[in-house]
Amino acid sequence: MIIRNEEKRDYKIVESMTRKAFYNLYIPGCVEHYLVHRMREHQDFIKELDFVIELDGQIIGNIMYTKARLIDEGGKEKEILTFGPICIDKGYQRKGFGKRLMEHSFERGIELGYDAIVIFGSPVNYVSRGFKSCKKYNVSLENGKYPAAMMVKELIPNVFDGRRWFYKESPVMAIDEEEARQYDSTLEKIEKKYQSSQDEFYIMSHAFIE
Repeated sequence: MIIRNEEKRDYKIVESMTRKAFYNLYIPGCVEHYLVHRMREHQDFIKELDFVIELDGQIIGNIMYTKARLIDEGGKEKEILTFGPICIDKGYQRKGFGKRLMEHSFERGIELGYDAIVIFGSPVNYVSRGFKSCKKYNVSLENGKYPAAMMVKELIPNVFDGRRWFYKESPVMAIDEEEARQYDSTLEKIEKKYQSSQDEFYIMSHAFIE
């Protein structure tokens, strides 16, 4: 097993793997592969934190990072990291490969001078890697709300001092659904269908902490 930076020859493999892993998971179909496709050319993309994990020469996972910002009540800005999508091939999930990929990227992020990560996802997948509720660090959306799915990890201990921070994600995360649909239609057809995980995602993505 090796972890290395993604190369151009890996692009189609990673996009296909991402599409298969996320299709029908959160919505009928998915947009994550389109996000991967767009992200690499964006100014906020961090190529040094774009990793694939290989097992016996086969790519089985990928993680990609972009820059994001935190802004305090006085207007001071802080550049931080966010990742997503993180993808592990369906045949290798729940075997620790995602954890290895994340830990490797955390170490590299620290080396690049970053001290915090903010992500959105299911807490059960990330609390074991040191992520905590955004409310614990007083990090909210720009509207002041604390989503249950928004989590924060300190790469450097005690980097948050209790002040209020507002999270601003990169514009690359704003996916045009029609563009995503058109891109998906050019690829191998996969049936769009309902799964119970879509209801779980809807509930989590619309839950807030008071």
